[in-house]
Amino acid sequence: MTHPHTADPGDTSAAAENWWAFRGPAELPEPPPWRRFPASRRRAEAQRYLMNADEIAVVNAALHLRRPLLVTGRPGTGKSSLARAVAEDLALGDVLRWSVNSRSTLAAALYQYDAVGRLREASLQREREPLRGQARRLRRRAGQSSDIGNYLRLGPLGTALAAPDGPRVLLIDEVDKSDIDLPNDLLVVLEEGEFEIPELARLPEHQQTADVLVTGSRERVRVERGLVSCAHFPIVVMTSNGEREFPPAFLRRCVRLDLRDPDEAKLRDIVRQNLGEDALAQADDLIDAFLRRAAVQSLATDQLLAAVHLRVTGADLSRDELLGAVMHRLDEAFPA
Repeated sequence: MTHPHTADPGDTSAAAENWWAFRGPAELPEPPPWRRFPASRRRAEAQRYLMNADEIAVVNAALHLRRPLLVTGRPGTGKSSLARAVAEDLALGDVLRWSVNSRSTLAAALYQYDAVGRLREASLQREREPLRGQARRLRRRAGQSSDIGNYLRLGPLGTALAAPDGPRVLLIDEVDKSDIDLPNDLLVVLEEGEFEIPELARLPEHQQTADVLVTGSRERVRVERGLVSCAHFPIVVMTSNGEREFPPAFLRRCVRLDLRDPDEAKLRDIVRQNLGEDALAQADDLIDAFLRRAAVQSLATDQLLAAVHLRVTGADLSRDELLGAVMHRLDEAFPA
């Protein structure tokens, strides 16, 4: 089904172009490969993450030392994608992701307790129960296990530490946006490999064991005596855009990988891998334009991929306005 272009009385633009879906004849296209979400990505063949030998060696050093990998670099250099590449290569399941901002707290990344939901459910339960004698209720509750596990959920960090069957990959994204104390607080937990859930620990002893929900699924893990202890140290990938400096104690406990801006050869490899040889054959001038712009302003690699994808789908990127809209600089709020 096509969509005829309807002229707007105030629209002085040229006739609709063939690649337009909005006010044009084209169907809404499929998204580019990097904008497909997990359900569709699982059906597609995994793409190999492009790294040189030195970068691969640094990742392996972090794996051998069981130290967090601190990945630094400008936006768009593939920092976050590295965690997924490690998980896929080592067959460690889905990546647990903790996206950090200035309001993020360590406690929320460890676990969350729905006290209000538990209180509401208890009130409803009392209303549904038939009247019983006080002694009978006390006898029943004395031997009853706690239902608190239904109202506790481990956060991404807590889930990574509690993994019972093997290590999980944990991505702590943009850790440089955190509160000033969070990095050191985080490393304390990673060094100790355990944390307490006070809401469990202060219950009567026979109620301190609970099967607690985890992040990303309806599965549960058993927590004994209110203490989550790490059996398999997670593979921790932390990313930073370099917006702040970290304390020496934090850096000492990390293995650092600095992802450099890609050169022409790597850009060509990235285009080939994401969009194919045919797309690469049409991308020479766009790669040149990207390199010229990136030399004087902040750009991300996915902006180049976006430009090449648009050309492959029929867009005319010879116009400065369209190319500038896609390859706009990232270090200013509005174009000059």
